[in-house]
Amino acid sequence: MSCAADDDIDPENPLNKPDVPENVQAAIRTLIEWAGDDPSREGLLDTPKRVGRAWLEYCEGYKEDPAIHLSRVFEEVGGYEEIVLLKDIPFQSACEHHMAPITGKAHIAYLPDKKVVGISKLARVLHGFASRLQVQERLTAEVADCIWDNLEPQGVAVVIEAQHGCMTGRGVKTPGVAMTTSRMMGCFLEDPRSRKEVMSLMGY
Repeated sequence: MSCAADDDIDPENPLNKPDVPENVQAAIRTLIEWAGDDPSREGLLDTPKRVGRAWLEYCEGYKEDPAIHLSRVFEEVGGYEEIVLLKDIPFQSACEHHMAPITGKAHIAYLPDKKVVGISKLARVLHGFASRLQVQERLTAEVADCIWDNLEPQGVAVVIEAQHGCMTGRGVKTPGVAMTTSRMMGCFLEDPRSRKEVMSLMGY
């Protein structure tokens, strides 16, 4: 027996994918035509819907406050007082200037005071902010500020390395070039020894 009645299934959308408003589809068809192709040809007929749904997914970070992932904290850590570091977190985003892909990795560290979180939550904070139209500098600052404000640690360090499609695939067309940004807060900003330690753990 089916889990849902046949009457509940749209034959034109059996997977119940999000609807894409006609004005959004029209805008994408206009862009296809302006780029030099025919939006009415067979291979492009469903492209406006696909692109619209893809951008809903690319920008799903607008639907929530990434800080929600830091609301569940733990204070019983057995006296642990050293750096917590999550390295090489892959992410993708989109440049707000050209809507071209940004792909890279992030290193996120903090020195706890009284609160720690599950390590997956650091990645979720990154992905929450990355799933918006972004510039790398702001992304770096937003991740660091979110951890600082919600965990109240002794220090936060965020380093992001990424390649930008607006540079590698257009314009200067220079593939293989990565941009690095960092934000240090608390002891990682004020204490050279702490900064050196966290950067060394990150591989710098």
